[in-house]
Amino acid sequence: MYIFLGLVLFAFPIHAQTAPQVAKKAFESTVLLVMQDAHGQPLSVGSGFFVQDGIIASNLHVMEGATSGYAKLVGQKTKYDIRGIVAVDSDHDLVLLGISAEGVPALPLVENEKLQVGEPVFAVGNPRGLEGTFSQGIVSSIRGTGSERLLQITAPISPGSSGGPVLNDKGEVVGVSVATFRGGQNLNFAIPAAYLRSLLARKGAAKPLTPEFSAPASRSMVKDLGERSSEGIQGAAFTWDTRSLQMGEYSFSLINKLRTPVRNISCLVIFYDGLRPGTPLDVQKIQFSGVIPGGLAKRVKGRTDSSVEKLNAGNFDYQLGVSRPGRIECRILDFTIIDDSE
Repeated sequence: MYIFLGLVLFAFPIHAQTAPQVAKKAFESTVLLVMQDAHGQPLSVGSGFFVQDGIIASNLHVMEGATSGYAKLVGQKTKYDIRGIVAVDSDHDLVLLGISAEGVPALPLVENEKLQVGEPVFAVGNPRGLEGTFSQGIVSSIRGTGSERLLQITAPISPGSSGGPVLNDKGEVVGVSVATFRGGQNLNFAIPAAYLRSLLARKGAAKPLTPEFSAPASRSMVKDLGERSSEGIQGAAFTWDTRSLQMGEYSFSLINKLRTPVRNISCLVIFYDGLRPGTPLDVQKIQFSGVIPGGLAKRVKGRTDSSVEKLNAGNFDYQLGVSRPGRIECRILDFTIIDDSE
């Protein structure tokens, strides 16, 4: 007589979590990224998240033009230097970064890619540098671009959230926020996690950040969505206020090239030395909270040290016998498109 003992294996599914539970886990692995140029000046801010020990995922366009940068976990002060790029997928606007941090928990990538319209999702990021912003929504559509896919979601995201995780109600990453728009409409998109999983399989040794290495691909699937977070808003017509009794006061125009109104514009004004081209003198962050209608502009005022104006505007090259004013840049970091429903 033979007795067969059957072994029954039970698969325990991952159960749905509450929004606070998803947020708590996500914040432990989400970072604020600050990218810098060759002079150590800020270029852009974005988001990222740990996918493996010492490896962060983000959008490639966040790296554009940068030669260095650092990451900071949400709610913490420690800054972790970016060691380099370990993998790039320019077609899908994804990048993997090596970070000088160990022991930080990684967010799991979803195994089942069969998302359905109407499923709840959560977006985590740092819009306008506001760390640890958590928003809830649903999958509103799954867009096809040829053989490629994009997730359209209702969870509010903005340019500073680029590279942040989009999670399901089990706390699994289903996509990476792109924080871009098309035609001035406030549309929210994410790169599906399947492309990130493929990129993880191709990671290699860290390579230094260079402007050329982080350039976007001409055939990128998100090219038509707007690419850079600053597209549509421009700083122009800078002037020093010579009528002021105190030197260092200036003004410039913020031009809205979109068809829809915008507000909450955040930008950097960088002053360079005229006699030493490429040498920064000062950098100031300007926050304009007002509304700029589509196609119009607003004049914004600021003030820096009087010595900055002297070095930037009053330099005289005695060898050439001419005045050589320094360069001034206005870099748009973030803005909010006003939805027609507001």
